Amino acid sequence: MIRACAWGFALLALFLLLGYLVRDSAWPLDLAVSDVTAGIWQTTAGNVVWVVSDVLGPVQPIVWFLVLAIAAFWLRRDAYVFNVLLRCMVLLAACRSVSLFKGVYERVRPRDYVDFSYPSGHVVSMASVAFTGIVLCGWLVPRLLRKAIALGGTLVVISAACRVLLDVHWFTDVLGGTLGVTGAGLLVAAALHLIPLKERRVST
Repeated sequence: MIRACAWGFALLALFLLLGYLVRDSAWPLDLAVSDVTAGIWQTTAGNVVWVVSDVLGPVQPIVWFLVLAIAAFWLRRDAYVFNVLLRCMVLLAACRSVSLFKGVYERVRPRDYVDFSYPSGHVVSMASVAFTGIVLCGWLVPRLLRKAIALGGTLVVISAACRVLLDVHWFTDVLGGTLGVTGAGLLVAAALHLIPLKERRVST
């Protein structure tokens, strides 16, 4: 737990520092990536990217929060599962709240678009679902933990790539979103005693 908290504080501090450093400008890396992806959002391929981005966005934590709530109600007689599901609901909501920092930094987007830029709300959403899913899997289905990590990481990368390809976020926006969620997730999970992961003990 101490190691998780240390990493959590470090990543959250890095997220906050990055937001402060890029709030008024774009880094050379941001500009370089933006130059490479310029105009893609206006092409046929861009239309496909829009669809993928819409799916892997803010709708995800809403859907999965409801799924967790329904599952908790359905399995409420199983105290172990019920407790894990409730704590994971809190974890998911806490991770998603990282998007509130948009109003703190008020960073301008690469092109005209609604809302502020840092951190990417889509990436925060997907990273929140991925982090919570990994923790949940570790408690309830530990044999699938590695697959959950691979799947979650892949979906976060896809979501981040979509936002950059659509030219609605800088590279540092999607990086910051990932750092912020991971840092906050580690701290909240530790506070909720979801870390370290534990397997269910089956009484004999």
